[in-house]
Amino acid sequence: MTFGPAILASRLAELETQAGTASRYVVAFSGGLDSSALLHCFAELGPHATGGDPVPLLAIYIDHGLHVESAAWSEHCAAFARQHGVEFRAIRVDVDLRAGLGLEAAARDARYTALQGELRPGDWLISAHHRGDQAETLLLNLVRGSGPAGIAGIGAVRPLGPGKLVRPLLGIDQAAIRDYATANALNWLDDPSNSDRRFDRNFLRHEIVPVLQTRWPDIAQRLQRSASHAGEASELLTELGRIDLRAIGGRPRRLDIDGLMSLSLARRKNLIRFAISELGLATPSTGILDRVINEVIPARMDAQPNVVWPGGSIRRYRNALYLLPEKLPHSIATSPLSKDELPLGPGMGRLVLCGGADSGLSEALFRDGLTVKQRRGGEEIKPKGQAHTRKLKKLLQEEGILPWMRDCLPLVYAGDRLVAVADLWIAADAITEPGYALRWIDRPALH
Repeated sequence: MTFGPAILASRLAELETQAGTASRYVVAFSGGLDSSALLHCFAELGPHATGGDPVPLLAIYIDHGLHVESAAWSEHCAAFARQHGVEFRAIRVDVDLRAGLGLEAAARDARYTALQGELRPGDWLISAHHRGDQAETLLLNLVRGSGPAGIAGIGAVRPLGPGKLVRPLLGIDQAAIRDYATANALNWLDDPSNSDRRFDRNFLRHEIVPVLQTRWPDIAQRLQRSASHAGEASELLTELGRIDLRAIGGRPRRLDIDGLMSLSLARRKNLIRFAISELGLATPSTGILDRVINEVIPARMDAQPNVVWPGGSIRRYRNALYLLPEKLPHSIATSPLSKDELPLGPGMGRLVLCGGADSGLSEALFRDGLTVKQRRGGEEIKPKGQAHTRKLKKLLQEEGILPWMRDCLPLVYAGDRLVAVADLWIAADAITEPGYALRWIDRPALH
């Protein structure tokens, strides 16, 4: 297959059936061969790429700061975009290796985080991945022991923040892209790291794929077919996971253990993987999933086992599995509470006092000042409607508040007196009618 503006336009029109109409094309532009040819094609097509309403075009270069020439590469990309009348933006990112990821993975995470941050609703982030990239990804995932979703390789469309990540060149050989770039006398960059065999993808690209091509010249096309078949299998597993999730309550964050145990082992694992994906958590290894199946699910009812992996965790409480981020909120800073909303920190939402409620905190409490503090243990409160002062610990147990959230609750004090526990209870002697209702906006799950 050849490559050019007409082929790109046709492919973009086909992808609209999956991704909807783009409000803007945002090209991930590295200045290399593939993205240079792609951007040139977009420029040749103009704003009416698919024959519909005009779609703005933006090229973004991500400077990872990993090479001494990265600033010069940014200037090259800016000049290329300017030459072809394309809006351009360069973004510098810091590649964090402290998370335990390899350099490739850390750079990719930094790149996509930055690109996602630039997207608006309806945007298409366009990458120049081609058929050869698809073949390399399939081989990489095979040697990593991936399942059908990994073997499916690179998808043509997937959600990314408020927009979509779209790859229109997956069916195009790089040779056709190179022919197009050469025919149009394009000037592109060659990143020397692309030849470094220490990176797995480069090892496959330069050492393994050429050997396979001596036996099967169309190996990339063959592997793309396999990826397509695996993609269909993965879609079926996703549909099955969605069916099973509905059958056991429909809450991906909380999986009923009796419901899980009613499924076969294969469906049990598939449902957990599906729920993890639905929540946007990182995919755990097979070993982690086996620990969940063999250690967490069979644990005693009063146990609270916890399995953590980079990007996620699974805990058991009572008769359910809870799928959670790797790191949970740990503390709330002591802060004054006024009639303005009070942010509680990352992932913890904010407290808002709403006047004019049928009942709530009394106006008199504000004169002496209210303070939000973190739970320390031993607190007591007499909630409205209860005959006696109660230990907060006992109230939280009876309410079924998740153990790992109990120490994160914002407690409201008037002096040394506990007058409210988040938006769960107000002390009987702190209530007036009408009063100020305490609302916890965007609160994390407590049950």
